[in-house]
Amino acid sequence: MPVGHYENFPVASWLAPSALRPAIVAIYHFARAADDIADEGSAEATERLAQLDHYDAMLDRIAKGDRPDEPPFASLTDAIRDHMLPLAPFRDLLSAFRQDVVKTRYADFAELLDYCARSANPIGRLLLNLYRIDDHERQRQADAICSGLQLANFWQDVAIDWNKGRVYLPKEDMSRYEVAEGQIADGQCDERWRALIAFEVQRTRAMLESGRALAQALPLRLKLELKMVVAGGLRILRSIDAVDGDVFRHRPVLSRRDWAAMSAAALFR
Repeated sequence: MPVGHYENFPVASWLAPSALRPAIVAIYHFARAADDIADEGSAEATERLAQLDHYDAMLDRIAKGDRPDEPPFASLTDAIRDHMLPLAPFRDLLSAFRQDVVKTRYADFAELLDYCARSANPIGRLLLNLYRIDDHERQRQADAICSGLQLANFWQDVAIDWNKGRVYLPKEDMSRYEVAEGQIADGQCDERWRALIAFEVQRTRAMLESGRALAQALPLRLKLELKMVVAGGLRILRSIDAVDGDVFRHRPVLSRRDWAAMSAAALFR
């Protein structure tokens, strides 16, 4: 599907079965719209939280059997009912987006992973629900991939997030490598910064790799799409390595050549 935001992965591509594509689009639209409430524009925190509360109220209406007319809830209601999707993952997403409004720093990696468990992992679990996959190990692998993609996005967008007043790099890691927030403000890419980013990239790469086996348990078309998703995350990490961690001057994005390589990786690896 065409999307209004740059993404590091395909969304509801032709690989998704036509019967599932509307539900995938509905999930994406809900997540993207709610995320934009927390991230975009100049609204005050109270207004952002009120809008996210409204999204929660719409989920309450869906739970009671209503079908709200306003987007993105009409199509989301259909997806939830047609595929018996649980509401908890949608509420987890809203919890993470509320957190983005009020929390701007993370003490350690465990705290950051808790955020990822609500901001990213629900998407993977909802997709597994669409395919009627509820095995615990498959869910763990999906979580590793989704959290890895979220982390790759954080390291890719350090400068962008700084301008929004946020730092996702754990304070514990910054202290270990003797990196201060002033370096982010100044875009200072010295040896300490490079070592910190190399550490985060390697840890994130290991997470993505740990979830790769999930593809072998999936139907062919979902398997190919998942392999493209993982390949996209890995290429972003490789691009960060290629600029020696200088994401201030060289924000990695996927080019047409990257998408071609991701397609090849999905088909032949």
